[in-house]
Amino acid sequence: MSQPLSRYTHPFDVARHPTLEPEVKRAILASWASDAGAIPNQPALRHPEDLEQPVPVDDVLAALQALDGDRVALPRH
Repeated sequence: MSQPLSRYTHPFDVARHPTLEPEVKRAILASWASDAGAIPNQPALRHPEDLEQPVPVDDVLAALQALDGDRVALPRH
């Protein structure tokens, strides 16, 4: 990928990106959903090292669902 991951601050930024291929979006979001990014004692949050702020794992999963064609509204954040 030609752009650094740190350019994306939220899962919906990835899901909405107009030029990223769906496979790339899924790979980014799957890495963010990984337990490796879980915050100790806060299982609902993920903080991958390429993000400045933690994000709710529910948002990551919702963004993945949207890519799979589920009718999930991508809220503005």
